Amino acid sequence: MESYEQQVTAELALWKHKILQKPSVAGRLAQALQNKVNNYIPDKVHNAVTIAIEKMVKAMMFGVKYTTGFKMPAEASLILRESYVKKEINFYRKTASVEGAVTGAGGILIGLADFTALIAIKMKLLFNIASLYGFDVKDYKERLYLLYVFQLAYCSKQRQVQIFKILESWETYTATLPVDMNSFDWRTFQQEYRDYIDLAKMAQLLPVVGAAVGAIANYKLVARLGETAMNCFRMRIIGGQQSQ
Repeated sequence: MESYEQQVTAELALWKHKILQKPSVAGRLAQALQNKVNNYIPDKVHNAVTIAIEKMVKAMMFGVKYTTGFKMPAEASLILRESYVKKEINFYRKTASVEGAVTGAGGILIGLADFTALIAIKMKLLFNIASLYGFDVKDYKERLYLLYVFQLAYCSKQRQVQIFKILESWETYTATLPVDMNSFDWRTFQQEYRDYIDLAKMAQLLPVVGAAVGAIANYKLVARLGETAMNCFRMRIIGGQQSQ
């Protein structure tokens, strides 16, 4: 095994360990508090948010694939692919940071618009990363895979292990996939995404500090997605090599 692949394998093992760790006391308390708050929110509000995020993500899932022009030679090495992947992550987290600063400085209404813009940035990044690793984003199953990667990056600690197990055995899991995306669990998806970003981004709506908070929060949120996507695709590539 090449030295770079050895390094990647070690990084992947550390990431897996972190994902599979039991939630901390602080994490469990925060989740319990969030669950209690969610119980006070009327179902019609939950349903409205679910539909809004479902439409937004579906639009990205069915639209962005046509604007993804990244194609690496099939024989491209892992180190070459990841050099481009890291550049993409760096570019999009800077883009998200600038966007967060601008919307954060604009008050509550403009700040709320950042949630939509940030999802668009994240989805575009995911498609580019998948293409750079050599996966066909026009394939429905690959697009659904990206949704699970997205969910893994922003779900609760309790849910992380479930999502991780699905991604770890993806080739087996594809046989059980729903017929189409309309069968996807959009309510869980939107609720866990929203819950995760609430604590990080609500301060973005505050006057004066909103710009700084928005810039930092967006930067970290995109960086988290980039790290998660890299390790998910590493898991598929390295796992595939080891099974050959």
